Amino acid sequence: MSERHWGGDYVFLFENLILKDFRIRYRNMSLGILWSLINPLVMMTVLTFIFGRIFPRNDVHTQPFPVFILCGLVPFNFFVAALLTGATSIVDSAGLVKRVPVPREVVPIAAVLSNCVHLLIQIALLLLITVGFGLRPNRYWLWLPVIWALYVAFVCGLALGSSAINVYVRDTRYVLESFTTVLFWLVPIFYPFSIIPPKYVGIYQFNPVAALVMALRNILIDGIAPPMSLIVNLVLAASFTLSFGFLIFRRLKYRFYEHI
Repeated sequence: MSERHWGGDYVFLFENLILKDFRIRYRNMSLGILWSLINPLVMMTVLTFIFGRIFPRNDVHTQPFPVFILCGLVPFNFFVAALLTGATSIVDSAGLVKRVPVPREVVPIAAVLSNCVHLLIQIALLLLITVGFGLRPNRYWLWLPVIWALYVAFVCGLALGSSAINVYVRDTRYVLESFTTVLFWLVPIFYPFSIIPPKYVGIYQFNPVAALVMALRNILIDGIAPPMSLIVNLVLAASFTLSFGFLIFRRLKYRFYEHI
């Protein structure tokens, strides 16, 4: 049966795929969803100690460093988890793709959205620690849903393209893992944007992960609106990756059955 015969409820489909992924991820784990809080807290503590005490910088000590670190870790952690689960989602859901006539594009998008559950927990942690350090909510917090929605759309586009390619080239996951390892150093997680040489500033601003980190620090730490150039770059990145991701997926999906 072809997926074009699908006439079901998309909300029901997304809900079940997201819940399935959530249950599988935390099956047999004693701490369960608490790991969504433990992992960023541990990394925040380690990076705060190393770059706040061992290699301190005066330009960073003027800010609450744990908040500074979390503004980088939360977007980066979501990017890595959502991209890797999205990239392998078609292969991991081979039984569903082969037997159930659902639109196959739903599978990688649902994999990304399942990570939004952990993202919401970590955003709540970030906001709680922000307020705990005396940084009060302001009107610029209204930008947060906008920039996060653009960011999630950007990751969905990457997941669509990489999940389709991964069906044919199973090394895709390992390429992405190496890429995210390098990306950790190319995103200003533990160093300020101000130290980046002028000739690389444009590259950082057009990097959606770095752009979101800088926008979060503008909103939560500096108490100002993110520069419109960052918003435009996020819009362009989300639009391009979604369009290109759908294009790649549509071209490759018709032969999935032969390769999974």
